[in-house]
Amino acid sequence: MKKTAKLLALVLALVMILSVFAACGNKPVVTPTAEPTADVQPTSAPTAEPTTPDTPDTPDTPEGPDPNTPLVVGYSPFNSKFSPFFSETAYDQDVWAMTAVSLLSSDRMGAVITKGIEGETVNYNGTDYTYYSIADVDIDEKADGTVDYNFTIRDDIKFSDGEPLTMADVVFSFYVYCDPTYDGATTLYGQPIVGMEAYRSGMDSRGNVIFAAGPDGYEANDLYTEEQYNKFWDYYNNQAGTDLAQEIINYCVDNYAAAYGEAYIGHTQAEIIANPDYQVELGMAMWGYGDAYFEGATAADYWAAIVEAYEGDADQAESVESAGSTRAQFTIASDPEFQAGVQTGESAPNVEGFKVTSPTTFTVTLEKVDATAIYHLGFTVSPMHYYGDASLYDFDNNSFGFVKGDLSSVRAKTTQPMGAGPYKFIKFENGVVYFEANEYYYQGCPKTKYLNFQQCTADDDKLNGVITGNIDITDPSFSMNTVEAIEKANGGELNGDKVTVNTVDNLGYGYIGIAASRVNVGGVKDSDASKNLRKAIATVMAVYRDLSVDSYYGERASVINYPISNTSWAAPQSTDDGYQVAFSVDVNGAPIYTSGMSAEDKYAAALEASLGFFEAAGYTVEDGKLTAAPEGAKLAYECWIPGDGTGDHPSFMIATEAHDAFATIGFDLIVKDLANSSDLWDGLDADAVDMWCAAWGATVDPDMYQIYHSTNVPGLPGSTGSNHYNIQDAELDQLILDARASTDQAYRKVMYKACLDIIIDWAVEIPVYQRQNAIIFSTERVNLDTVTPDITTFYGWNAEIQNTLLK
Repeated sequence: MKKTAKLLALVLALVMILSVFAACGNKPVVTPTAEPTADVQPTSAPTAEPTTPDTPDTPDTPEGPDPNTPLVVGYSPFNSKFSPFFSETAYDQDVWAMTAVSLLSSDRMGAVITKGIEGETVNYNGTDYTYYSIADVDIDEKADGTVDYNFTIRDDIKFSDGEPLTMADVVFSFYVYCDPTYDGATTLYGQPIVGMEAYRSGMDSRGNVIFAAGPDGYEANDLYTEEQYNKFWDYYNNQAGTDLAQEIINYCVDNYAAAYGEAYIGHTQAEIIANPDYQVELGMAMWGYGDAYFEGATAADYWAAIVEAYEGDADQAESVESAGSTRAQFTIASDPEFQAGVQTGESAPNVEGFKVTSPTTFTVTLEKVDATAIYHLGFTVSPMHYYGDASLYDFDNNSFGFVKGDLSSVRAKTTQPMGAGPYKFIKFENGVVYFEANEYYYQGCPKTKYLNFQQCTADDDKLNGVITGNIDITDPSFSMNTVEAIEKANGGELNGDKVTVNTVDNLGYGYIGIAASRVNVGGVKDSDASKNLRKAIATVMAVYRDLSVDSYYGERASVINYPISNTSWAAPQSTDDGYQVAFSVDVNGAPIYTSGMSAEDKYAAALEASLGFFEAAGYTVEDGKLTAAPEGAKLAYECWIPGDGTGDHPSFMIATEAHDAFATIGFDLIVKDLANSSDLWDGLDADAVDMWCAAWGATVDPDMYQIYHSTNVPGLPGSTGSNHYNIQDAELDQLILDARASTDQAYRKVMYKACLDIIIDWAVEIPVYQRQNAIIFSTERVNLDTVTPDITTFYGWNAEIQNTLLK
């Protein structure tokens, strides 16, 4: 779970991209999880016929519903950072997304709409849907390798206060995201935009400069005073560690209280949320510090325990245990003086690759082709007159609505968002975010005038709220208990007169990993013998996937055959040429299974096929049993499963059934059920795990660089540390880079299919399941005919919220 937390901020990046296509410019990553969780689904841009009223309209109110009755949506707790620039959680992000628009939108498969002004029609599931946005974009790849993204924006958009959205707002928003002192989740500045590095160089936040100077004593300079220096290090040494520990606690409460609270500390989610002592206890237990907890322990005590575990090395403790932020970041965030920019050298006055060509057109030039860039360039456009200072806008003289290096006016509005989205933010009070319809919304004033986001202290409150009539729409964890409770409320049906369920595939998938560095023959991980050894194991484990997934999830998940989420446009389909069930051929390439085979026959056939792979790997096989392993290989390997010590994991049955089957041929698959899932990530980082069961959280773009490129094996300089498979294949590396260097989706899909085939051939990953998430609606109160049709992972319930009505 530590690994999950460390990458949380990065995952939020692309999740945010698909919420009204907002906060674009974030690094595409995938995140490992020990246990599948019910993540908040990303949303995307609305698609109704665009209209821009000349004068404010009032919401259409059909006969029946009270126009003053709000639509109430149940949400997990908010952090009150409702800013398109500085939000940190998916829940806060959903708040500002209701108030915002971005340059581009996406369709139901997550593909970017490039002609949004007039509308672009795309077929989904046999139905044509037309999608709109406030801009068009044309992509022009130049002979010199540079790429121009030529944008045209609409000239009739208004913010919710009636002020027009103009090119000045686009420029302002771009430069805020690219400011040298900007420290929000969006990484538009990370794109290879011509001149970006020159613009951001020569300036840094005062806090970063102090941190770089070190704690050994103040030396006179023009960038910070001795008082500021001492103030920084005082906070860093005495408070920032406590902040870091509190972030871990908050993360654990938000993500694990519902699923693990009772198992780990004997308290329910509601009890934990209501009691700060329980929160500390959960945070310590989930992070592997349960033994250090004592009654009344605080976040400061937690930090002390962490540092003690690292023998006083606070820097090492931070690098391993952080839930995402560093002590320096907490220190800088504590004081505007530390956030302010200071000039450290020469820098360009503007970003050379950002050119305004007319009042409605601009161009962004990239140094090279980057397939993911389109997701980052459709950033949210925020009002300069609200977040900045219109008097400071003079494009020709390199003034963009704020003083470079001073984002104080933007930060000041963090809790009060405003934009041109379907709703306008009114207030956040007593756990409720209040919205009112934006009469100027370019796709039509929402038909439901009032919208409330109701904070739910526990996951159970979401479902209970719908059943009891307090909540209209929400996203409970789609567990077996949730399904049973819904069916009970509906008189035995999943969809009924109380609750209507809409399921979508989760943006991620479950898998079993095999470390090539540990499961090989003779220490050579890419040899045919090593691959055959791993295929012998994978073949038997793969045959039990249907049994295990059905037993754990029922109809809430399905078995997959390639290591990629079904949500991705790059995922192979069963009708594609070359599609094959994972690990379904023997050592000679012949099919293992025939149509009409019973489950028992398949199990026997898989075991027989595994003997062929073992023999090809150099194992001695006599009378259908393994009697000796080749040099560097073993007759026993471990499989680690974070099942809380109780087998509570969707792949647990795979491992135990495979263990029993292997035992009959003289091979020992040792199943290690971990009571503390953080042990898995520590073991993987140390390359101490043969096999493991986990899940990946994915993003809209299927870029495979972070996980499968050779340079990202843990321990290598500059590595992301995510290639725990230890797959290092030159052909795979080149295919990944080739796919990255093209914007042709059809070409990229071919490249990624080739990548997936190589990964399967290495047998370092067994794809297991694609699970589902759920959005539930009150059948009694929501007019379901007005809800966004064909909701998908990338096109959420609120994508066309302007049309949603109560009964």
